[in-house]
Amino acid sequence: MDFSLNDEHIALRDAVRRFCDGEYPAHRRGDAETDGEATARWAAMADLGLLGLPLAADVGGSEQGPTEMMLVAQELGRALGGGAWLSSVVLAGQLLDEAGTPAQRQQWLPALAAGRARLALAIGEADARYDLSRVGTRARPDGDGWVLDGAKTLVLDGAQADAFIVAARTAGDAADEQGISLFLIPAGTPGLAVREFRTLDGRSAAHLTLREVRAGTDAGLGQAGAALPVIVAAADRASAVLCAEATGALEALLDLTAEQLKTRKQFGSLLAKFQVLQHRVADMLIALEQCKSMACVAAMAVADGDPAQRRRLVSAAKTVIGQAGRQVGQWAIQMHGAMGMTDECRVGHYAKRLMVINQLFGDAGHHLACFARQD
Repeated sequence: MDFSLNDEHIALRDAVRRFCDGEYPAHRRGDAETDGEATARWAAMADLGLLGLPLAADVGGSEQGPTEMMLVAQELGRALGGGAWLSSVVLAGQLLDEAGTPAQRQQWLPALAAGRARLALAIGEADARYDLSRVGTRARPDGDGWVLDGAKTLVLDGAQADAFIVAARTAGDAADEQGISLFLIPAGTPGLAVREFRTLDGRSAAHLTLREVRAGTDAGLGQAGAALPVIVAAADRASAVLCAEATGALEALLDLTAEQLKTRKQFGSLLAKFQVLQHRVADMLIALEQCKSMACVAAMAVADGDPAQRRRLVSAAKTVIGQAGRQVGQWAIQMHGAMGMTDECRVGHYAKRLMVINQLFGDAGHHLACFARQD
């Protein structure tokens, strides 16, 4: 595999890094965004072209691939930034670009690329435990449309979304792989209730409740009853991006920890002179390099297009990076001492984000089992 970057890749990475340095000051990374900050940063990301990065040109996108998405995610991970980029662009935006009708794509994607709209993907349910085929939300035909009933959980940035892509069952039992369909439901539709909550890392998510939500015949995405492969592909793309984001966070953790050891003293000597701490930092660096390689593998697997190979390699990357993120986060906090447990110290914010990344779309244990089944 060729992991080298060309000049365009380097220019993109540097542009995103400059954006992050300006919008996410180092001493505030991980702090909750105000509404004004979130709006300004979203507009700035649109101006930089990040909101349309993977979208087709006919909807205002740049048609960039997984490598470019990886580079952007690494820089956003380093700055603990990005806001709703993962939920709106990586998850919902790409899925709508792939499966939406021409009318749906033209209605929502140009607005998304320009920063005027946000989308969210509602596929998770309370008892699914990472099983994307376990869908209990029902959609029944009614006249010239559909009526949806059910509940969705962990809808990333759902409270800020202008529309939701909702997975609902149109046939079969709750765990059947067939019979799952996707519907595009605008926010504010009667019967749709959104309840916001905060995740461990302070970011926004929501629970959705659907009671007699009516959707027209033009609300369906893709082939009715056959949406599972599209959903799985969206989750794999998001997992690959999360792996890249984690490597950026791990690199920032390593830099913060090395600076701590170079400046703090114990028993009259700099912490950097203690051999046991030197070895621990070396372990962190090895873990970081392994994670960078696995993030590249995940991005290349998404680009390859083979669903079975994509699933297998994304699971391998998510396993390695999930385990490393938890371990390196703990080491960084330990080497900062008591101050590592405070909100004022940045390492705790990075460790929390890495813990959330591990849980999204399957934790390390889940993906290790998936990898074993496919071996």
